[in-house]
Amino acid sequence: MLKLARFLKPYALLVLLSVVFLFVQAFSELYLPALMADIVDSGIRNGNRAVILATGGRMLVVAFGGVLAAGIVGFCSSRVAAGVTRDIRRAVFASVEDFSSAEFDRFSTASLITRTTNDVTQLQHLVLMGMRMLFFAPVMGIGSIVMAVRTGASMSWILVIAVFAVIVLIAGVFRIAMPKFRIVQKLVDRLNLVSREHLSGLMVIRAFRTEQFETERFAKANNDLTAVNLFVNRVMTIMMPTMTLVMNGVGLLIIWIGAQHIAASAMQVGDMMAYLQYAMHAIMSFLMLSVMFIMIPRSAVSADRIAEVIDTSSSIRDPAAPREMRKDLSGVVEFRSVSFRYPGADEDVLSDISFTARPGTTTALIGPTGCGKSTLVHLVPRFYDVTSGSILVSGVDVRELAQKELRQAIGFVPQKAVLRTGTVADNIRAGKPDASDRETADAARIAQAAGFIEKMEEGYASPVSEGGANFSGGQKQRLSIARAVVKKPSVYIFDDSFSALDAATDAKLRTALDPVTEHATVIVVSQRIHTIMHADSILVLDNGRIVGSGTHDELLETCGLYREIASSQLAMEVSE
Repeated sequence: MLKLARFLKPYALLVLLSVVFLFVQAFSELYLPALMADIVDSGIRNGNRAVILATGGRMLVVAFGGVLAAGIVGFCSSRVAAGVTRDIRRAVFASVEDFSSAEFDRFSTASLITRTTNDVTQLQHLVLMGMRMLFFAPVMGIGSIVMAVRTGASMSWILVIAVFAVIVLIAGVFRIAMPKFRIVQKLVDRLNLVSREHLSGLMVIRAFRTEQFETERFAKANNDLTAVNLFVNRVMTIMMPTMTLVMNGVGLLIIWIGAQHIAASAMQVGDMMAYLQYAMHAIMSFLMLSVMFIMIPRSAVSADRIAEVIDTSSSIRDPAAPREMRKDLSGVVEFRSVSFRYPGADEDVLSDISFTARPGTTTALIGPTGCGKSTLVHLVPRFYDVTSGSILVSGVDVRELAQKELRQAIGFVPQKAVLRTGTVADNIRAGKPDASDRETADAARIAQAAGFIEKMEEGYASPVSEGGANFSGGQKQRLSIARAVVKKPSVYIFDDSFSALDAATDAKLRTALDPVTEHATVIVVSQRIHTIMHADSILVLDNGRIVGSGTHDELLETCGLYREIASSQLAMEVSE
């Protein structure tokens, strides 16, 4: 948790101000019982009206000062808690945004969401309560004990018993509840994961009628979390009545022993009343500390989980002295004996891949499912780093380029089209934020998206719902392609980006792309022969290796796997 203490530094002045006024508040709370004792013993007992009025006036001033101090502490603690959690969320977001695909493979999406929301909220509660209690409770506790001893030293043994009982209770609760807090956060991750999978796959669940299985799966995750939370809450609920019992018992004991002292003229009534209040203050201070002792371990788990994300550096870093792309080799993509395996894997996904894709040409990748096509194109924008070999873009190893410059030169269209909330124009302009309306419309026209966009009531200002749920798969793919086109990069990568398009739209799109990509390098991943058959070079992958390369006609003669894929697809078309 100390790793996150640095987020308090910008608010040091507010923290210091809060501590100062906490002492003022504590002084007020400790001074009031003494004033009350003075009113009772010197004013009421002697019928001295002047003492009653004067001391009562002081009590009002002290009470008002305490209320004012408490208000300032509340303002400061709220401001610090809100600011710190905002800064932590910003740091988590910035760290996640810098993650490479390897780090995303390590942290699940559900876990990252939980850490950004639930865990940060835990820390907010800790900062808010900690600034009010962590300093106030010890000062009040120690001050109350000192004042109680000064007021009635002969009854100090009562406080010793009370404090010992409270410490034993807190230690017991701490020992029982602490191991459960880490389990709770893991179970929250699990519940979020199940919920997210259920919501994102609702259509598939309904199509295969697995509602019962999903209901049972959610119920198990929910019940597991409920069971642990219930256990922790039961432990906590036992503590409060026990503390109340201790306080009431101490109060009765003080009144009983105090009455005997008063009868023996060893103590005055006002002093006994003050002693009773000091004893209650001391016990309440330990109660506040017990709340903090419960919150701190729980928040420590959250802090560790957040720090883990913030302290995780991306495995893909910019070089200390980035090189610039060579203008004479602009757009050239070259693989030199590239092999790659995922972190933690035992075998290579790609082995000894070598080829060159040049501007003005289209290089296509085809092969069975799982042969490594998408993995290969993910290496070009450096979503992962190669295990061995090298990839050059515009004549420079991608590891020697600044990531921003590298990705600025690439128009990447992923296999699964991703749209963000906003408008249609916003999504297209994601490729080029300063694109004009005309550039946006031209990109949509080339991507064969202008037709359905212009039919929408608000056109390019039409809203896009979460995940693009108000668009079909083909429409989302065309918007995703338009986003790459408006960027006008030197390298286009289409990762099976035409799969949701019908044959006619596919053909129109490829025809419209030809003049746009005339001076750019185009790499296309596809499962369909018709999409790639006119490519200048086709690479056939199988088990992570290139088993054939050439044009469509050449591969029909030389590559058995390509011939098999082509014949099976052509046979299906004839049968249809």
